[in-house]
Amino acid sequence: MREPGAGDRDRRPRGTLSAAGRGARVPGAHPHRRRRDRLARPGADLDQERPLRADRTTDDGIEDLLRRHAPQVLGALVRRYGHFDPAEDAVQEALIAAAAQWPEDGVPENPRGWLIRVASRRLTDRLRSDEARRRREETVAALTPADAFVAPPPGEGPTGQGGRAPSEDDTLTLLFLCCHPALTPAAQIALTLRAVGGLTTAEIARAHLVEEATMAQRISRAKRAVRGAEFRRPEPEDRDRRLAAVLQVLYLIFNEGYTATAGPDLHRTDLAREAIRLTRSVRRLLPHEGRVTGLLALMVLTEARTPARTGPDGELIPLDEQDRALWDRTAIAEGTALAEEALTQGPAGDYQLQAAIAALHDEAGRAEDTDWPQILALYELLVHRTPDPAAALGRAVAVAMVHGPRAGLVEVDVLAGASGGHYRLDAVRAHLLERAGDRTAARTAYLAAADGTLSEPEARYLRARADRLAL
Repeated sequence: MREPGAGDRDRRPRGTLSAAGRGARVPGAHPHRRRRDRLARPGADLDQERPLRADRTTDDGIEDLLRRHAPQVLGALVRRYGHFDPAEDAVQEALIAAAAQWPEDGVPENPRGWLIRVASRRLTDRLRSDEARRRREETVAALTPADAFVAPPPGEGPTGQGGRAPSEDDTLTLLFLCCHPALTPAAQIALTLRAVGGLTTAEIARAHLVEEATMAQRISRAKRAVRGAEFRRPEPEDRDRRLAAVLQVLYLIFNEGYTATAGPDLHRTDLAREAIRLTRSVRRLLPHEGRVTGLLALMVLTEARTPARTGPDGELIPLDEQDRALWDRTAIAEGTALAEEALTQGPAGDYQLQAAIAALHDEAGRAEDTDWPQILALYELLVHRTPDPAAALGRAVAVAMVHGPRAGLVEVDVLAGASGGHYRLDAVRAHLLERAGDRTAARTAYLAAADGTLSEPEARYLRARADRLAL
């Protein structure tokens, strides 16, 4: 049986991330870094963005800083100006300028304010160049905010300076905008990766195995669909539905990073880490929302197993065979604390229950120490909350571990009859048949599962199990 993922298996939630990761790894480098060397030094006006810190931050530090501030800057511009496309272009120009200037001159004391000022200037310049003088002056006067973003955020400027300052609230608002109900799940994912995750259109296209022009059109259509939408947090009556979409998109992104649906690599580190980073941002803004805390706990606990998931040649190692000494114990401690906190933040939902299951797996020092009766009890609660077939399959595995492989096979057969079959059902059936001693039937099921997956590491693992039974 293949290694479990989110919860206790490599969970594929309903509405899976369609074709994401079909053999392509999303690069981790910031998109503006590659362009920096081809750019001339920005004009003198940018050199006046002072004061600068005396120290020199490394390129990696600047890359992380730009990635962290990019969605906040974009959110600030969209909130104030209301033009998604030109605002995004202006932010890109400001990021490129920063990537060229900061390594040489130092990082500003208020990097976010610097980026907003430069991006605002670029946006207003674009507006001026697009219209006649009279129309231009009227438009700029109407669109320019009163404070013009000249004041630094609270705590980042001299004492006594006031004014409206951008904050990470804009990041959450931008996430809500990217997950607008008018968009399809595929469009929500693409727009989130582009606007909030900081990936280039080319990188997103490679992740979805489509042409860059096709992805550009998809993102453009998504932007048009949300054009005119008010840039604000949803009202309370709409928040739950919108937040659910935000969390589902982040969950889909993480799952695709943790176990790619196709291609030569099992794990796409950059995508998984980006999903965790974005979920941390959401939690900073909604620290008392149990679903958010539960999702972050689930991601952290699942990602903690990564060092033990593959062997020297990239081969898949199932959960019960992993060297648990390689698991990230610091991450497990954080994830367990988050899971416990999530269960105190209102009624237990899907993410909280899955996080609790993941914590039970991660706390077991050996596979045989796993508290399967407690895991089964949690799955019983989970399957009553969600129609997700992956949750039902996880429950079938737990039934087998508590009541024996034959009992688990009965549950798998019921699921197969309801869903029409899936390679993961074949993989679980093969594992349970092997445990039950039916080597011939197990080998057939392993081969069927291998033929059904597009993931090369999974297919190699399943065929290796089949070959071992043929001996």
